Amino acid sequence: MNLRERKKLATWRAIRSAALELFAARGFETVNVEQIAAAAQVSRATFFNYFASKEAVVFDQDPEEREILRAMMADCPATEPLWQSLTAIMLGLNERLADRMPLQRRLKAESPALAQSTKEFGDQFRADLTAWVHSRADAADPMPALLQLNLAFAATGAAYASWRPDESFPDYLRRLTDCLQRTGQGVATAGD
Repeated sequence: MNLRERKKLATWRAIRSAALELFAARGFETVNVEQIAAAAQVSRATFFNYFASKEAVVFDQDPEEREILRAMMADCPATEPLWQSLTAIMLGLNERLADRMPLQRRLKAESPALAQSTKEFGDQFRADLTAWVHSRADAADPMPALLQLNLAFAATGAAYASWRPDESFPDYLRRLTDCLQRTGQGVATAGD
């Protein structure tokens, strides 16, 4: 990454950080783009060079997010049981979203259009993780690895769907860990 790209990324992150701090302190509805720009020490025009809307600050993925997730996959030892790796990846991804996932969840519930805007990232992550699982699978019989992948997504979906509005993000992470552990108990007995 050259100096210009690093500066652009730093500006993008500064705007997001300022916005999330304002949302946490004042509430999403009461904060406007001008306040975000002022807190990030950029102009309104600069804000719109990086984000299409106030909602985009919450939903757009960090430009390096995909590479970070790929690195998480690559860091899993090839000798580690697949379920253990999938659990670490699912927990790692969700932990990375701690600063915005509760707000994303609330906004998606209020607006189906916003919910659709996160689909691209989810599809991209699923495709990357599927390719990674295929690379770890037995070429003669990939079914056990693909089953584990789908179970990991199901466990994550169950944790998210059962996350009550009165629960905190750490409560959600505990629920996710529990879902993955419960699912893994059945997977672990079957082996990789």
